[in-house]
Amino acid sequence: MTLETADELELVLTRLIDASPHVLFRCWTEPHLLKQWFVPKPWTIAEAEIDLRAGGANRIVMRSPEGVDMPNRGVYLEVVADRKLVFTDAYVAAWVPSEKPFMTVIITFEPEGDQTRYTARVRHWTKTDRDAHEQMGFHEGWGTCADQLAELARTL
Repeated sequence: MTLETADELELVLTRLIDASPHVLFRCWTEPHLLKQWFVPKPWTIAEAEIDLRAGGANRIVMRSPEGVDMPNRGVYLEVVADRKLVFTDAYVAAWVPSEKPFMTVIITFEPEGDQTRYTARVRHWTKTDRDAHEQMGFHEGWGTCADQLAELARTL
């Protein structure tokens, strides 16, 4: 058996954002704020439900410009207010396994002066999943969302 290394399984996006960790954490954890930035426009978030605690579920429904809904469910593994969120699609609710786990996401908010070092680490189950996510446009899509996050954060 061959084990893949973390580098082979991970995609990372980092930005220095002109906002506090608290504001960025709010944008990630308050449904009415998450809906404003979480997908690249012209996509939208039709629904967002967040049970913000380790073991709590989330449900986010992305809507394409053509009106097609794409529900995404997951569970929070770790929540550290204003500093860190860890969630996975390996579970859909209350430790109920998903049909096809794809990723675990680690979001960190590190203060740097008056700004925040925002880092999104996405760890995949296999290199094939990682490569597929990269080919789907991970860097462009998550980068656009990070720009939208920064723009929203400036208004709070």
